Amino acid sequence: MNDNISYNLVVKSEESGVRLDKYIATHISTISRTRVQELIKQKLITTNGLQTKLSYKVNTNDKINIEIPSPQPLSLDPENLNLDIIYEDDDVIVVNKPQGMVVHPSAGHPDHTLVNGLIYHTKNLAKCDEIFRPGIVHRIDKDTSGLLMIAKNATARISLEKQLANKINKREYIAIVHDNFKHSSGVIDAPIGRNPYQRQQMAVVASGKKAITHFTVLEQFPGYSLVKCVLETGRTHQIRVHMSYIGHPIAGDPLYGPKKTLNGNGQFLHAKTLGFYHPKTNQWLEFSISEPQIFAKQLYLLRKKLTNNLV
Repeated sequence: MNDNISYNLVVKSEESGVRLDKYIATHISTISRTRVQELIKQKLITTNGLQTKLSYKVNTNDKINIEIPSPQPLSLDPENLNLDIIYEDDDVIVVNKPQGMVVHPSAGHPDHTLVNGLIYHTKNLAKCDEIFRPGIVHRIDKDTSGLLMIAKNATARISLEKQLANKINKREYIAIVHDNFKHSSGVIDAPIGRNPYQRQQMAVVASGKKAITHFTVLEQFPGYSLVKCVLETGRTHQIRVHMSYIGHPIAGDPLYGPKKTLNGNGQFLHAKTLGFYHPKTNQWLEFSISEPQIFAKQLYLLRKKLTNNLV
């Protein structure tokens, strides 16, 4: 039985020349442009009965068919994902999440998530109000790499969540951003909320929640800079939104950065250092992890370019 949702559109003359993904997202408000691009890659969108490319621009009277698969039921199946466990005891786990891995299952990512790997690794994970987020205290984006703390029981979860709320833990990121700075450090205090014009984006908006990011410039290269960002709050896409807001979007960021950027698999943002008080012993624990290979490679190339320019 086919439970797909089908749409059929016919292009009007005044719409000719618009990119296919933008055209569809404009006409079907329930799906984003990013989702349209995924459907094109999955060959679920045809134009005049033929497969189309992402860059295709529609023409007058084009007949466009869109097949949207019915949502897959979510399940928490254990998967051996060879997680990079940095630290573990009876109460907490510190894991180094690779770039490209989603933290927990959702409608668009039903499996192969960090949670799937965690429940394969251990049966002891703190329950959460949302059933598909056992052990998860905080998240980082799919294409952001780095350290996360995981709670193995309710006591640990409550303690770690309180530390986040009271801003007494430590979360430091490094990022390669566009352009150079005239100052060596700064504080971005700008509220973040849903972008009223782009549903998939967050933005600095007056009605948003308080968001504070501290940044320090570590190195500067031709056209790019390496910065350290320290979170005081933890809003969705906070560093990505804040750095774009001050004119230094993160390199490779598909949502908030320019198209002409460094080659990679998404934003060059890495959760490098994580510190917190152990929920049982109250001992301060702090961990740091090197950036992934693709990040390190771009840093090497930028440093090499800087050296060549100085010669």
